[in-house]
Amino acid sequence: MSEHVSLPATRHSTDKPLSLAILAMGGQGGGVLADWIVNMAEAQGWMAQTTSVPGVAQRTGATIYYVEMLPARDGHAPIFSLMPTPGDVDVVIAAELMEAGRSVLRGLVTPDKTVLIASTHRSFAVSEKQTPGDGIGNPVVVIDATDFAAKKTIAFDMESLAVKNGSVISSALFGGLAAAEILPFTKQAFEATIRAGGKGIEASLKAFNAAYERAKDKPTEKLSATPVKRFDVLPETAGHPALDRLVHRIRSEFPEQAQQMLFAGVKKLTDFQDPAYAGEYLDRVSALLALDRRHGGETKDFAFTVQAAKYVAVAMAYDDVIRVADLKVRASRFERVRKEVGARDGQIVYTTEYMHPRMEEICGTLPKKLGLWIENRPTLFNRLDKLVNKGRRVKTGTLFWFGGLYIVSALRRGRRGTLRHCREMEHCEAWLKTATTVLGDNYDLAVEVLGCRRLVKGYSDTHARGLSKFDRVLSALPLIRHRDDGAAWLKRLRQAALLDEKGIALDGALKTVATLDS
Repeated sequence: MSEHVSLPATRHSTDKPLSLAILAMGGQGGGVLADWIVNMAEAQGWMAQTTSVPGVAQRTGATIYYVEMLPARDGHAPIFSLMPTPGDVDVVIAAELMEAGRSVLRGLVTPDKTVLIASTHRSFAVSEKQTPGDGIGNPVVVIDATDFAAKKTIAFDMESLAVKNGSVISSALFGGLAAAEILPFTKQAFEATIRAGGKGIEASLKAFNAAYERAKDKPTEKLSATPVKRFDVLPETAGHPALDRLVHRIRSEFPEQAQQMLFAGVKKLTDFQDPAYAGEYLDRVSALLALDRRHGGETKDFAFTVQAAKYVAVAMAYDDVIRVADLKVRASRFERVRKEVGARDGQIVYTTEYMHPRMEEICGTLPKKLGLWIENRPTLFNRLDKLVNKGRRVKTGTLFWFGGLYIVSALRRGRRGTLRHCREMEHCEAWLKTATTVLGDNYDLAVEVLGCRRLVKGYSDTHARGLSKFDRVLSALPLIRHRDDGAAWLKRLRQAALLDEKGIALDGALKTVATLDS
C-alpha cells in the first residue's frame, strides 16, 4: 500500500512590479546602471531581476537592460518578465537622445504611466554618418515627441555633465532617476549603492549629485534643430612668431565678418601643413576680398569673402594618404579610442584599421614627374595596381605598422611637390576662376559657386564621386547664370547632390534645370 505525500504549493505574488527599461550603447555603463538599481532594491528588502537584450552592435544598436522589482512578501515567489511590454513600463532611461526617440517608437513610453529620463547628447548612428550631406536626425522632433508621449520627462546633456565631473554617464543617469522620485528609495540609498560598488566612488558620487541637482532645478533643456557654430575668438597673440603674423594679417586686412572663419582656416592649414601654407591661404582670400569690395560686397556683409574663407581652407586641406597616415598615428587619436571603449589604466588596446589603397593614391603621393610617368604607362600601372590594390587589416599598435604609417605621415614636408597636390591646386584655381567670373554678373550665384566645394571630400573612390558631382552641378551654370533666381537653383542642385551617394536625385534636378528656358 503506497502513501501519497502532497507538498505545499508555492504561492506566487500577484502584485504588479515596478519596471524600468534602460537603453544604452557600448561603453555607456548600462549594465552598471542596471546592477546599481537591482542592488539598491535588494538592499532595501525588495526582490529584483535584471535581463538584457543586446542590439545589433556597439554604436549602431543599443542594449536594452530590463529591471523589475517587488517588495518582499513572506511565502510569495515573484514572477518577473524577461522583456519590457509596450505600454507597461514605469521608467525608461535612455543614454542618448535618439535612443529616447526609439523607445517612444517601440511603445515603451506612454503618457499615462512612463517617466522618461534621457541624455540629450548625440552619438551619431552609421545611417547618419553615411549620408553625403547632413544626415543628422532633428533633435527637436525627438524632444517634442517625448514631451507628448511621456508622463514626465527629465532630459539634458548628462554625458557632458558626467565628463565634467570625471565620471561616466551611468552615474548621471542614476542621479536623474533619484531626482524623478519614482522609486520608493531615499537619495541616501542611491548614494550608498554607489559607495558599495567600490570603484571610482568619489567621481561617481560627484556626477550623481550634479545630475540630481540639475534634474531638480531644470529637468529639461531646449534644443536647436541646427547646432550652434562656435569659433575660437581671434586672439591677440598665438604664441609663435609665424602664427602671430598671420593673426595680425587677419585683424588688419580682413573685415570683421570673416575674421573668425579665417582664423579657423589658418589653424586647419597650419595643422595640415605649416604656417607658410596658411599664409598662402590668406593670400588667396585677400585677392578674393579685393574683388568682393569691387562688386559691392560691403553691402552684402562680404558674403563672398566669408564663403571663400571657409571653402578655400577646405580645398587646400584635402584628404590624401599623407593626411590619413598623420591622423592615424597621433597620440590624441589613441587616447580618444581608449576613452570610447572605456579602457582602464593598464589595459592594452589594439586598433585594427582596414585600408584598401589603389595605385591612383600611390601615384598621387609620388613626386609629380614620377607619378605622371607611371600613369602614362598603362601596362606598368596595371601591374603595380595588382600588387597594391587589395584590402589590408593594419594593426597600428604594432611597431611595424605604426612605423610605416609614421614614415608616410612624415612625407608632408614634400607634399607641395606631389602629383596629388598639383592636381588639387589646379582644381582649386579653376573653381575660384569660375566663381570670380560669375561675381560681376550675379553676386549671390558666385557665393553659391564657392559653396559647391562642399561636394568634394575624402580620397580614393569617395573623392572621385565628389568630383563627379561637383562637375555635374557646375555644368548647369550656363543655364542659370543670368537668371535672377540662379543662386537658388544652384543651391537646389547642390542639395540634390548631397541626398544620395549615386546621384539619382541630382539627375532629376539637372533634368528640371534643362527645361527652364524651354
